[in-house]
Amino acid sequence: MKLLQNIHAFDVATFERCHNFKYYRSISKASRWVSKSADGQLYAIAAMFMAVYGYVNFLPKVFAAFAIERSTYYFLKNRFKRNRPPQALPNFQSLVIPSDQFSFPSGHTSAAFMMALLLGSLFPAVYYLLLCWASTVGLSRVMLGVHFPTDIVAGASLGSACSLLVLNAF
Repeated sequence: MKLLQNIHAFDVATFERCHNFKYYRSISKASRWVSKSADGQLYAIAAMFMAVYGYVNFLPKVFAAFAIERSTYYFLKNRFKRNRPPQALPNFQSLVIPSDQFSFPSGHTSAAFMMALLLGSLFPAVYYLLLCWASTVGLSRVMLGVHFPTDIVAGASLGSACSLLVLNAF
């Protein structure tokens, strides 16, 4: 229990540093757009492009990874039931309204890392660019005030694990 309290204290301190950052206002505006890029529409567009441009054989990997990632994400979210920053921190309001009640793990970050690794395996030339995008999605969720940093780490780990599992299984 003491370990969880220490992790939470570190999480809150890191979260507060992000929100007290000198350029917070500028970053928070950009964070809205970055976060929106991981809402899901881009994934559907990516799947359509794969189908149209001859990568249809890769689509079962994408669908399998999403099935594993989303089911694991929902299980963890409802198992841990970690409060989001506005519920956990007095006098704090997030900049956006989250799509669900709990924060652990970050679904945006999980899906972004999963897609980054899947697409990076298909297009190695943009692998690091995709990882930067996925990392920025995670940071944007903290800057918008809907996740703590460990939610992001857990989401990145979950998405990465799901994509690696599928890439190595097929």
